[in-house]
Amino acid sequence: MPIPIVISGSAHPKLTDRICECLELRPGRIDSVVFRDGERFVKIEENVRGRGVFVIQPTCNPSNESIMELLLIIDALKRASARSVTAVIPYFGYSRQDRKEQGRVPISAKLVANLLTTAGADRIITVDLHVGQIQGFFDIPVDHLYAISTLGRHIRSMNIENGLVLSPDIGNVKRARAYAEYLDLPLAIVDKRRPKANVAEVMNLIGDIDGHNVLIFDDIIDTAGTLLGGIAAIKERGAQDIYACCTHGVFSNQAIKRLQDSPVKKVIVSDSIPQDEVRGADKMEVVTIAPLLADAILRVHRNQSVSALFDS
Repeated sequence: MPIPIVISGSAHPKLTDRICECLELRPGRIDSVVFRDGERFVKIEENVRGRGVFVIQPTCNPSNESIMELLLIIDALKRASARSVTAVIPYFGYSRQDRKEQGRVPISAKLVANLLTTAGADRIITVDLHVGQIQGFFDIPVDHLYAISTLGRHIRSMNIENGLVLSPDIGNVKRARAYAEYLDLPLAIVDKRRPKANVAEVMNLIGDIDGHNVLIFDDIIDTAGTLLGGIAAIKERGAQDIYACCTHGVFSNQAIKRLQDSPVKKVIVSDSIPQDEVRGADKMEVVTIAPLLADAILRVHRNQSVSALFDS
């Protein structure tokens, strides 16, 4: 079987380089430029006829630009007669807009899924969707990977004593419970309400956190406003050191500075999104998911089970 071709969009070429290093491949050549009027042009500079191609592109800030470039790359590959095109989207943008919470609004996650399918993607590989149901928005196969093995191993290596896993809200309980079981730690849950976007009020705390070192796991940290609001509440209830861990560090609106100035002892984040600014902050640690994605790419290319990655 021919080796896969791995091509990077412009959103996160460093992650593509790390993935290719794990696969012992060189990244496929691509020319991608933006014209003065804002339109983008892409050209695949590899012979992809009859080959399996994997396109690495988190749809992160600037989200619309990243999505459009990904669509153009997929279309170019299909027109160049690639055998299959797999969109590897470590961070799936618009995933928080997965349902109608009010009248006259779009279901943006579904729209993005339709665009990817229409462009010609044959398969999607993504990591820690905001809600797993988004897989059902696609009419093509979706391999939903979990960062728990990567982030969980890193947390174990920190040897945190008297730890406790805290779910930042009711909707995140399933993810937090998985981390609690992986780390063999007790679980507590924050019950909060959201009067508006990026604002949360803690109503109740389920579980005893007094005297524990608390590990908060979530899929996304955006402005960090809801996270910091919860931290203030659990500090009042006797929490000791607080660690925040997320897969996708969006970190908008001075979030990194706010976390640096907060009572949080450490923030652990994956490199599903470029984290160049984070690497200069002493409270922040970046853990790469490149080996996880490389393994998934190899398994898909060889028609092997991807779910076997998480059986142990």
